[in-house]
Amino acid sequence: MAEVKHYKRAEMTFEAYGGPPGSAEISRLVGPDMSSTMGVGIAKFDGCSIDWTVLYDEMIIVIEGWFRLKHPGGVIEAGPGDVIWLPEKTPITYEGEKAIVCYALYPVDWRKRHSL
Repeated sequence: MAEVKHYKRAEMTFEAYGGPPGSAEISRLVGPDMSSTMGVGIAKFDGCSIDWTVLYDEMIIVIEGWFRLKHPGGVIEAGPGDVIWLPEKTPITYEGEKAIVCYALYPVDWRKRHSL
């Protein structure tokens, strides 16, 4: 059985995820080594634009700043406290201005399922 974990913000480590221009960083907190079902992390976006097709269901909660998500149905401008739901196989663009978001995704083993 997995243990209860407490992630302190000051102790999180981030790795570059995108840019230039701008920057994006990610701190992967829960992955396949901890959970057989879901993944969780914190991401930062500032002045960048990252194209991606989500290969999993994803929920994004904006913690700070302004987060922008472009998708086939339009553009979502989201601020602190806003929540965005993305179904699997949605083509998107992540953007932000000093944005910090928490994300949760399912299934955690999406990389294996899609041979990436």
